[in-house]
Amino acid sequence: MLSVKVSALAGAAVAALLTSVAGCAPAHQPAASRQPSGSASPARSQVTSNAISAGSPSPPAGGPVPGRFAATSVTFVSADEAFVLGTAPCANPPCTSIVRTLDRGGSWRGLPAPVVPIGWPGIGTTPAVWGIRFATPAHGFVFGDGLWETADGGEHWSHDPRPGGSILALAALDGQVLALTARCSPGYGCQRANLLRRLLGGGSWSTVAAVHVTGAGPTDLIATRAGTAALLDGTKVVVTRDGGRSVTLHRTPCTTLGLAYATSVAVSSPRGLALLCIGQGYTGHTDKRIYMSADGGARWTRAGTPNSEGDGGTLAAATSSRLAIATASAASWLFHSGDAAASWQTVRTQDDGGMGWSDIGFTTAADGVVVHGAAVSDGNRDHRPGQLLLSADSGATWRLVTF
Repeated sequence: MLSVKVSALAGAAVAALLTSVAGCAPAHQPAASRQPSGSASPARSQVTSNAISAGSPSPPAGGPVPGRFAATSVTFVSADEAFVLGTAPCANPPCTSIVRTLDRGGSWRGLPAPVVPIGWPGIGTTPAVWGIRFATPAHGFVFGDGLWETADGGEHWSHDPRPGGSILALAALDGQVLALTARCSPGYGCQRANLLRRLLGGGSWSTVAAVHVTGAGPTDLIATRAGTAALLDGTKVVVTRDGGRSVTLHRTPCTTLGLAYATSVAVSSPRGLALLCIGQGYTGHTDKRIYMSADGGARWTRAGTPNSEGDGGTLAAATSSRLAIATASAASWLFHSGDAAASWQTVRTQDDGGMGWSDIGFTTAADGVVVHGAAVSDGNRDHRPGQLLLSADSGATWRLVTF
């Protein structure tokens, strides 16, 4: 039976964090719903959105950002345009919200969101969402215990009953949508993971591969860049350069004593990969090693040794020589390398008890993004930071964005 190991956020740390309390903000007003143009499937049922009341007509379209908005997941469709899924205290749950920027975080506007609470895989007994991805400024997805799709830039959302189960991660490339699905339930975690694909414009889902997933948090499980997608299958790496129509499967070098498994893979170029392997752990530290491949994982070369702080981590590549790692344990850290992983520096430390990171990635060779302490409960009743950080220098420095 396949099992899915997600970040520490989904383990004991989450159990400790999910304490109740909450303030109240004005409720979101429901928006009129209609079937979006170019709907991908007639099987979808229309859902009403949590709309934020109308505000200034200046772009981006939408209303004001909800007070105390906390981010859960982020997706960039260009260097400047991004959509963020999150939540804020509200009087009438669910309190899920989406905000958008057209100027790389300089200003934000609120958009409607699917009427489903924010959550995390295998934690609660009711359906939840935890990820957002846009293929174009108009065509996007919100995913979790189900799939919601928009064809008009987030103005309206429709629910697709397929592919079913929990969608841990989703990516769109080369006219295809890739979804990593699993069966998740409280007490049993996530099992029977499968990588599926369908046409971006709609249609039936087909199985690309059955996978054993370990390592990074759910929304970071599929790495994409330069038209290539990669994810880990236990001690192997699965790579596709045509949206999942065909895949290659190669073993990772992380099978020696003391290096238990690969925890994260990053795509640095159409054929370039970077791999983070972790091994022995001790009081909030793990041994870490980086391997690089220039041929899609057929051959690997040992690179450097990142700092030991943190339990595992998620690797992201701006280029083949500029990489970043997000990791957490007693605190949360961001590491950076500017010399093809030969050496590493700690560039940001958050003394937050190990809130962790999600959705670390690079839109261009310079522009990076990461979510710190993602909100994982409706209305953010755990008071997690849900902060968005951006980099303009390939991850060497990061700045906090204000919603």
